[in-house]
Amino acid sequence: MNNKIVKAHIALLLAASMWGLMSPIGKMAMNAGIASLSLTLMRMMGAALCFWIASFFAPKEKVSKRDFLLLFFAGLLGIVFNQGMFIFGLSLTSPIDATIITTSLPIVTLILGILFLKEAVLPKKILGVIIGAIGALILILSNHDAAKVSGNIWGDLLCLLAQTSFAFYLTFFKELISRYHVVTLMKWMFTYASLCFLPLSFRDLSEMVSLSFPMEVWLEVGYVVFFGTFLAYVLMMVGQKTLHATVVSMYNYMQPVVGTIVSVVIGIATFGWIKGVASLLIFVGVYIVTQTKSRVSITEIGEQEINSQV
Repeated sequence: MNNKIVKAHIALLLAASMWGLMSPIGKMAMNAGIASLSLTLMRMMGAALCFWIASFFAPKEKVSKRDFLLLFFAGLLGIVFNQGMFIFGLSLTSPIDATIITTSLPIVTLILGILFLKEAVLPKKILGVIIGAIGALILILSNHDAAKVSGNIWGDLLCLLAQTSFAFYLTFFKELISRYHVVTLMKWMFTYASLCFLPLSFRDLSEMVSLSFPMEVWLEVGYVVFFGTFLAYVLMMVGQKTLHATVVSMYNYMQPVVGTIVSVVIGIATFGWIKGVASLLIFVGVYIVTQTKSRVSITEIGEQEINSQV
């Protein structure tokens, strides 16, 4: 495994950790009175501002007119629909339902790769996805009492559509992502996302501005914007430039692991053998998928072997 691939895995692990921490921190901000739509808009606008500032220090690139259109649709699928539908879904259904549905991302990404990119149906990769999903579900269920929560079919459907939207983004925009610097891509995607989401959340945001919140609430919002969005998306893009879409999506399983570790550290949960087994299954599933070559990788290896023999 070369250094570039190692760096990609480290970047995805850090991104998953930041997203895993963002859920409880963002929930605390919403419990303090920050409306979910306002928090989502602040994520998008705050990240767009951060990327525009970062662009002054990044390589200057000219984006083609065709790619501007592609970046618009990438922003819709990867940010607006993903974050927007998940927030709406979470407001309608239970947190446990929403968390369980997030584990569908690698499965949906794998299916899309098979249907649209003609990826080979590799039993080893499918096994890894299933093992990781089982581990994630066990870990999530061990952290909640299902008898105390109730779901909603429309909320569950919106959460599923949010994962499907992100899976489409991971599957179809790898070529676009490979053409530009991370900052160039993200500044336009988040700018488009902010413009699209503003009409939906402007009323909530304007009402929130008239309220006063303690400093710790704004620090929680700051974490969501800077670490949970800006840095996390940078790291995710670093991994997406190098690794296959299914591998990138597998790191979604790391979020409940991070959430569990944080809960244990701050004393609101315990770490027993069930959580240990669940975490081990997740790591095993991720490892199996990362060690499985896609059809593209196999073709590239074959071409290299042929060229070495000529």
